[in-house]
Amino acid sequence: MKNKVVWITGASSGIGEALVYELNAAGAKLIISSRNRDELFRVKQQCRNQIDVHVLSLDLENKETLPEKAEDALRIYGHIDMLINSGGISQRALALETDLATEQRLMDVNFWGTVILSKAVLPQMIKRNTGTIVCVSSLVGKFGTRFRSAYSASKHALHGYFESLRIELDNPNIHLMLACPGFIKTKVTINALTANGSKQGTMDEAQANGMPAEECAKQIIKAIEQKKDEVYIGGKETKGVLLKRLFPSYFAKIIKKAKVT
Repeated sequence: MKNKVVWITGASSGIGEALVYELNAAGAKLIISSRNRDELFRVKQQCRNQIDVHVLSLDLENKETLPEKAEDALRIYGHIDMLINSGGISQRALALETDLATEQRLMDVNFWGTVILSKAVLPQMIKRNTGTIVCVSSLVGKFGTRFRSAYSASKHALHGYFESLRIELDNPNIHLMLACPGFIKTKVTINALTANGSKQGTMDEAQANGMPAEECAKQIIKAIEQKKDEVYIGGKETKGVLLKRLFPSYFAKIIKKAKVT
């Protein structure tokens, strides 16, 4: 990672923030983005090497501005070696009770924001014949649970899109990876959207007892270095991916009884 130019969205908290510290310590040149400019500068101040950390605030929901933001990011160092799409927002609401506006917001932030930025930086990666794009998805990008219908849909969409894109590119020098965390101890449940679009404001028990974000970041970086196409990160909940694949009927019974909030 030394001297690699890495652009990280969702860098002001959670997994994105943890990735900033790990990559900064490894000698990467960073561009860090999120909506909260003040929090981005807080993150920068906690880095060992602040000189190689550039703040670029953006709002993934504001799709029209993202191509211009990508141009700004490319100008900082002249190119981007790696884009880590870590920005996103979760959901805690029943499907039939969730406003369409809330569901649209989840898709805009989690899916379209990622797609737009990725398509903006890919041409220069193809021209340079090197590059990496990472999408921080979720285990619910592989299977659904209660209270996460639109969130799960947005993550499933990432898998379909980037798996197709990987085939279309067919370039061993352009690495596309989907990282699927399970229960990671972050503020994702506190900031999760309820049916009317307001924040939940509380921490889920499973999330509170989940893997530290720092460990998740280390595993994502390890998977990038190993050139994996997909990686599952977390505790026993990661077994759900294989269980659904091999025993879908049995998995359906299990997931109905799972304690999710």
